[in-house]
Amino acid sequence: MKLRLEENSLRLRLSEAEVQQFAATGRVAYTIAFGPGPEQTLLYALERLPTTNPAAAVQVRYAAGALAVEVPFLLAQNWTETENIGFKAQVLVAEGQELRILVEKDLDSHH
Repeated sequence: MKLRLEENSLRLRLSEAEVQQFAATGRVAYTIAFGPGPEQTLLYALERLPTTNPAAAVQVRYAAGALAVEVPFLLAQNWTETENIGFKAQVLVAEGQELRILVEKDLDSHH
C-alpha cells in the first residue's frame, strides 16, 4: 500500500491483493522503521469501521507514530465490490484546516 503525503493531502494506493485483504479483513497496515527503536516507526493503516459505527464520513486518526484512515462500512463495501477506482474525502483536522484524503486501487501493480 503506497502512502503519499503532500501539503494538506494524504493518498493511499492499494494493489489488487491489498484491496482483497481489506475486503476480507477490514484492515491493511504497514510499519516503516526510521530507526532502531519502536518509537522510531510509523504505522499506517486503512481500516473499515464496523457496521455498528454510524460514522457517515471518512475519518483520520493519528497518535504518536500511528496513522489510520477509517472508512465507513458501506463506503468500504461499495469500493471493494464495484469497479470504483477510488474515493475522496475532506476531513476537518483543525479550525479552518482540511486534510484531503484519496484512496485508490492501484491497477498498475499486479503483485
